[in-house]
Formats: sequence, structure tokens, C-alpha cells
Amino acid sequence: MAFLATYPPLAQVTVLNDPNIAIHAVLEVPPETATEPWQLSLWYCNGDGGDWALIEFMADSPNAIPTDLSGTNETATRLYFTAKLEVASSLTFTVKFRRGGKHEWRWVRTEQGSDDGIVVVEQKRQGVESEDLPDLIQDLNPDLRWQSHMSQSPGTRLWSIEATVDGANEDESAVVDIPLGIPWGRFFRWFALVRTWTPWLAPRQGKSEFNLDKDALLCSFLSPQGKHMVLLGMSGVDDVMALLRSGDSGRLMLHIRSDNAGSATATALVAVGDNFESTVATVMYHARTLVTSMAAGTSAALSVAEMTAEGDVSPQWYESWYDGLGYCTWNSLGQELTEQKVLKALDTLAENKVNISTLIIDDNWQDIDYRGNSQWQHGWNDFEAEPKTFPRGLKALISDIRSKHKHIQHIAVWHALLGYWAGLAPDGPLAKRYKTIRVARDEIDKCQLPIDGQMTLVAREDVQAFYNDFYNFLSSCDIDGVKTDGQYMLDTWTSPPIRRTLIPAYLDAWTLASLRHFSARVVSCMSQSPPILFRSQLPHTSPPIVCRNSDDFFPPVPDSHPWHLWTNAHNAHLTQHLNVLPDWDMFQTVHPYAGFHAAARCVSGGPVYITDVPGRHDVHLIRQVTGITPRGKTVVFRPSVLGKAMDVYAGYRQGQGLLKIGAFHGRAAQGTGIVGVFNIEERGVVDFVPLGRFPGVMEGRRYVVRAHGTGRVSVPLEVGETKALLALSLEVRGYEVLCAYPLHAIESRTGGLVLVANLGLIGKMTGCAAVLNTVFEVRENGRMLVDATLKALGVLGVYISALPQLSVRDDFMVTIQGQPIPPHTVALNNDDEHVLNIDIETAWNEMGLESGWANEVEVKVYFDLGR
Repeated sequence: MAFLATYPPLAQVTVLNDPNIAIHAVLEVPPETATEPWQLSLWYCNGDGGDWALIEFMADSPNAIPTDLSGTNETATRLYFTAKLEVASSLTFTVKFRRGGKHEWRWVRTEQGSDDGIVVVEQKRQGVESEDLPDLIQDLNPDLRWQSHMSQSPGTRLWSIEATVDGANEDESAVVDIPLGIPWGRFFRWFALVRTWTPWLAPRQGKSEFNLDKDALLCSFLSPQGKHMVLLGMSGVDDVMALLRSGDSGRLMLHIRSDNAGSATATALVAVGDNFESTVATVMYHARTLVTSMAAGTSAALSVAEMTAEGDVSPQWYESWYDGLGYCTWNSLGQELTEQKVLKALDTLAENKVNISTLIIDDNWQDIDYRGNSQWQHGWNDFEAEPKTFPRGLKALISDIRSKHKHIQHIAVWHALLGYWAGLAPDGPLAKRYKTIRVARDEIDKCQLPIDGQMTLVAREDVQAFYNDFYNFLSSCDIDGVKTDGQYMLDTWTSPPIRRTLIPAYLDAWTLASLRHFSARVVSCMSQSPPILFRSQLPHTSPPIVCRNSDDFFPPVPDSHPWHLWTNAHNAHLTQHLNVLPDWDMFQTVHPYAGFHAAARCVSGGPVYITDVPGRHDVHLIRQVTGITPRGKTVVFRPSVLGKAMDVYAGYRQGQGLLKIGAFHGRAAQGTGIVGVFNIEERGVVDFVPLGRFPGVMEGRRYVVRAHGTGRVSVPLEVGETKALLALSLEVRGYEVLCAYPLHAIESRTGGLVLVANLGLIGKMTGCAAVLNTVFEVRENGRMLVDATLKALGVLGVYISALPQLSVRDDFMVTIQGQPIPPHTVALNNDDEHVLNIDIETAWNEMGLESGWANEVEVKVYFDLGR
């Protein structure tokens, strides 16, 4: 079986700025056939509606081939080819190949299900663009009002579209669908984030026909000229929610719901730009401006300054909450939670030397009434834990945990925003303590959660007291965080007046209480509903909180795992602009997709927490995700720029190759570009990752790229070189984490250049994120100093181009905290002779060093440049 990939890729649209292009191909074939005369042909159509033509690929010479960072594969050999041609405005192409002149041609579309690739040559701007919105949206509805605005993102233009909608009555919202038009009149690809159901968003992609199965919050369209048009439906202003949907003939529609008692205005934002991320940023920045200005004149959530003025919010250092390894009881201990199960699980973790920093006691610890036939009808009785399964109460359990497991710094408990899934128990102590109301719930989500009927809620007048009392109780039990779930329930109430009054009351009260009592150590869950997203998460008026970024991790459902990564990576394009830290949910370290999930959590930039069944832990995998600080804390390594999907218009399992998630760590121009690659297909995949696509990588600079899984390090690379194309081959469930490190050039005493890079902790998936600072300096005596400050212990890797000519014993001196380290902790890397391994963890322990006041370690590497 042969597999083929190209760059520019098949099944995608690639925008380039040079009409003279080279199409590179890698063909993976059985080793016994590698010496045969394999042939590749490029079948292409140059321009829009032109004739199709054929040219042959030429085999690459051995010294001008892409860089292979994959592991040794005895079952396949990779062959490389190139075809060069000039593109008019756009190019559509596919590939056919055969083993030799005696064999039949095989089309990639037939063999692998890969659609044609498209290359668009970016049009150069000629002065100020004159098109206005009616020129960009074909058949723009004349009944809509539109106006242009100043864009806050370079290279983009911005408009708002408004529509008037009638007022709601006491029982029903005003709902209307309004035609908008066809973006560009014609487009190559579209991308959307839709409401899969009330709590969650998920991506959708398509080609020239716009056809949504669900209402979308955000849509983007790629024009034949390589431009992006992004539309965002606004919520949280004037009690109106505007979403996007498809209509007849692929027409874009506005779907509007108004809870306002009077006539109101629905708003959608439109931006156009050359770059997808900048264009999304344009609509998100303006949306924040609109929501913030609206909130300034209403009783919206208090700002941090206002809350601090009340004297009950203290500043906190968030490193241990965001950066510590967490453990959640949900999938690990099941839904029949008991005090004994929690204590045994923690003992087992300790016995396996899995030192967590945060514990989340999930659902089923609360005292509920067990009414109805499922948990979705149960109501909450009282603050104290379930007396049968937690007979000693919550405080005694937490006291035992903290006294026995000193490494656990934070303990959080789960609760629904409204108390429990059905609110309060109608006859319970809480319902008697606070003023309550009965509200009806919409049955639209019964296929997801059967939450039919009415629920008992704390009335608006007592909501703030309710949260304050509950969180005071938790604090008295030494609980210092919460996971607040089921927030979407606010958007299931059927009454417009109830939504108008209770949604802001609950959201603002919870935000204020969580900040007062837990200093924002919270996880917001099931809260991707537009009224919540725009009111609580878009404004930057309080410290950011952890917020679930997608639907759940489902351990027993095989198909859910690649989709889980796909969804989170695409949702991040929206959630990166919110005042949240996106949480890609827990995972299990002993699972067929364990490493797959672990790598995704590392590149996500969000928190990392596991839900292992007691005694079932992959300690080796956990060590690739975490490290120990000089003070003995277990931390994870979060990139400073969040991970996001790099090919938003590519469809799920549509022959698009590997899922690529890009992140970045460090300062601009000095930091490390990160690309996590994941095989989401049901077959092996071979693919290219160009150096120029790594986030933060700059033209004209040299880099080395290291693959975490194989340990392989590239030769020095520059954007645009053929060898700067990185070839990867991954089996089903395969993954890899690639890091591009900028090289620092030093002139040696003999006149040659020595290239140096700090690779961070090389045993960690995102070990570059362990680096806090690096200084490269040439000393007066001609020796080189690499001064690295790290947040955790481990094996530090330093790339030195001249290392093969140096002696580790004679030419190097390494110190930690100013003291020389044992010589045996410094050695050449087994995978690459240009990498020096410095085992600072072993050295630290053998030297008996102590952290003192610092929570970091300083490593200085001196070596001779004279050779």
C-alpha cells in the first residue's frame, strides 16, 4: 500500500504570495518496491475555468529533500518529488502515481479519498480598497442597516449589521429569520462554530455550498482571492441573541431571538482581511467594546476594581492553580462517589508516585433529594455533603486529605450553577432558607439531557446571599475552588421575563462570589451558551478563569477522541479572545488514546488534569507532561500562546492529512514555535509541516526543529528551503510534538559561526515552556555562556552546532545555582550528536540543593569556542 502527501496540500486551499510555486510530494511505499521507477504526475487547472493539463514530478536529489523527523519505519520507505509551475490567479490540482511503466496509474482521490488541492495567489492591494459591504456580500438585504467602523486589528475592515425585531410577550420570545446575503457572491471554503446543543460549540467546514446543520455563532468564508470574511452574531446586548444559519441556495441568514419586552435591535459584525486570525480578532475586539459599553450603563458584573474596593478580594499568585497537575474524580471513581473512594484513590496515587497539585471532587458528593427517574430531575437539599456516603461531613474529609497528602495544594468541589441539575429540592432546607421561584424549562434538549418540567430556583433577591453562604461553608471546610457546571440551564428557561432578570442576576452573583471567596480558582463548565459567553466571558473586567472548551472526554467511545481534539483546537480560535483559560477536559493516562490526549493538553496552553482509575497510571506518560519544581511542586508546561487548529477550512476526516495545532512560547522573535500533529484518520497518514507555518517563526532566521517522540533534531533550517519542509508519517492514533528553536549565532575564535539554542527540558512534550529566560553571552576569555532559568527540574537540552568537535569532559563547565554539578550528569544526547544533555534533576538531588526563596533553577553552561 502506498500513501502520498503534497505541499501545498491536497483537500485544502493554500494562499501564497508568489505565483512561481513548487509542489512537493512524498510517496510512502513498501521498502521492497523503493528502487523501482515510481512515477508521479500533476494534473492541474491553471486559472478559473481553464483547461486541465499534465506535468511530471521530478525525483528530488538526496541533498535537496525535505527533513524527515519520523521514527524508523521498517514497513515503508519515503520517496520525494517536486513539480514547478507558475500560477495565474488560482490553481486546482491533484496527483496520480504508479509503480512503473508496466503498472496502472492510481489517483490519490481514489486511493486516499483526498479532494483536489487549491492554490490561490494573494492579490496585491492597489491603494485603499474601495469596496463597501454591498460590494462584498452579494444581494445584501436592503432591509438591514449597516455601517463601517474603525478596526482594532491591522489589515482588516469592519462593519456592523443591524435589524429591528419586535418585542417578546410574557410567554414567548420574539423569533425571526432574516436573509442576509451571500458572502463574496462565491467562495472556496467556509468554516463555522455552531451550537451543537445549548452548552457547547463545535466546528463545521464546507466548500462552495454553505449548508449548516446547526445555528452558528461565528462563520468565516474564504474568497477566490484568498481573503477572509468573518461574521459574528452578537448576544448580551438589549436582551437579544443573533445567530447565523444557512437558507435557500446557500444564502446566509440571521436567526434572531429577542427577550426584550419592547422593540429591540439585533447586531451582527462583519470583518474582512487577508489573515484569518486577524479577521476573527477584529470582530471579537469590537464585540467586547459593544458589550463593555453596554455594561457601563447597566447593573452588569462588577469590575475587579469595584470588588476590591469592598475590601474582600485579595490578590493571589495563580501558578499552582493553572499550572499544577490536577486529578478529577468523575471518570476515575464513577458516579457513586463516597468518602472511602476518594481517600483510597488519593492513597493509590501517592503509592504510584503521582503527586497531584489539585483535586476536583466532581458530581455526586452533594445532598440531593433523588426525585424523578434520573439525576436530571434531582434537586439539592443542603450545603453539607451527602450524609450516607460522606457521614463525617465535608470538613472532616478535606482535613484528612490535607493532613496526609501535603503535595495537594488546592481542593475544589463540583456543583451546578443553580445548585443541582434540577435546582433546589422543593421541600429541602435550602428552599426554606431562601426565597424561591418555580420556572419552566425548555424541552429542546431532551435528546441530550432529559430536563423536562419545572425547577425550583433561588429568587433574584436572594441569589447573592445564596452563593455567599454556600462559598462561606466551602471555605470553612478548607475548600478553595469550585467547578461550576450546568451553566447553560440559564438558556433553557422558557419565559422571556425570567431570562431577562435571572440570567444577569445569577451570572453576576456567581462571578462576584467566586472571586471573593476563591480568587477566581474556578472551572466554568457547560457555559458556551451565547448569553453567558458575551456577558461573563468576553469582558476583561476580572481575572481570567478556567473554562471548559468543548463537550466531555468520553473514555469508552473510540470515535469521540479524535473529534474531541478537533473540536477543542477549532473552538480555541474563538475562546482565545475570551477572558478565560480554555480547558480541554480531563483524560486518562492508561487508555488507547492516552498519549494522543496528553500531547493535545500540553500544546493547548490550558490546564492539565487526569481522571485515572486508581492504580491504573502510566507514570512514564505523566512524567512527559509534568515536572517537579525546586520546591517539590508538580507543574505542567503551558505555552504562553494558546494552541489552535492551523487549517480551519479543512474538513474533519476529509483526506486533509494530519490535524496540526500551533502554539508558541516565549518572547516575540526569541521564543519557540510549537506544532502538535495528530492522526485523526482511520489509516496511516504521511504529511508535510513547513517550517514557515510554525507560529512565531520568521523569515531570514535559522532554526532547529526537534520532534519530542523520536528525539530527532533537524539540521539548521531557514524558511523557504526544501529541507525546511518537515515530513512526518503517523499511524492511527499517532501524534508528535514539534518545536522550532531559534538559533543564536556566535563567532568562534577561529572565525567560524557556532549556532546555539536552548531546547528546554527535552523529556517533556512541551519542555520549551519550562524555560523562563535564556541569555547567550561571549565572555572576555572567549568562552561561551548559556545562562538558562527554568521553572522545573529535568534534563536540559542545549543544541551546539560545534559539539561534535568539542569534548564534554575538557571543554564544558556546568553550574546549578552557582555550584558545579557532578560530571556524570552532563553527556551527549543519544539521538543527536549536536545536543548536550544536562540532567539537572539528578544533579540537584545528588548535590542536596535547596530552593530557598526561589521557585526556579538557574543553569549556566560554559564552553570553549576556540576549536
